[in-house]
Amino acid sequence: MSSLVEKQLLKSLFTFFLLVLLFSDTVFSSRKTFDQRKPCKHFSFYFHDILYDGDNVANATSAAIVSPPGLGNFKFGKFVIFDGPITMDKNYLSEPVARAQGFYFYDMKMDFNAWFCYTLVFNSTQHKGTLNIMGADLMMEPTRDLSVVGGTGDFFMARGIATFVTDIFQGAKYFRVKMDVKLYEC
Repeated sequence: MSSLVEKQLLKSLFTFFLLVLLFSDTVFSSRKTFDQRKPCKHFSFYFHDILYDGDNVANATSAAIVSPPGLGNFKFGKFVIFDGPITMDKNYLSEPVARAQGFYFYDMKMDFNAWFCYTLVFNSTQHKGTLNIMGADLMMEPTRDLSVVGGTGDFFMARGIATFVTDIFQGAKYFRVKMDVKLYEC
């Protein structure tokens, strides 16, 4: 009889420890599905970049801090820091809704390609906070997607896509990019 009680006790203890182990190491999670046609927030902006050329201190919004010569025809190795206005329309002199602060560098020897890392800083009556954007800008493509990897304030922990379309390009002096920002986690 005692061996039957011992077996029952061992079976009960084993079941108890198995359940403890199962529930202590298991994380219940559910993956959200995102409908790409229905972002939770959607904005369209224009990013303006005027590269400093030695004579335009008052208007420059960016400066090349590294530009090694002799590495090809595609600006390979050029590193640019910027603090440029973000407007709702194409006019550079329009009231900015945010500032784009960050850097980009040209990272391809055989074609024009840049890698961007920047923050959109909002400080207006409509929005307060930041959006962090990074990724490859394959400049020869008509549209390019960069990742929205986070944010603060009104955009706390936001994730999504910023689609670039080059609106105008005037050599190395000025370019304007339309940014279509779609947030899927708000």
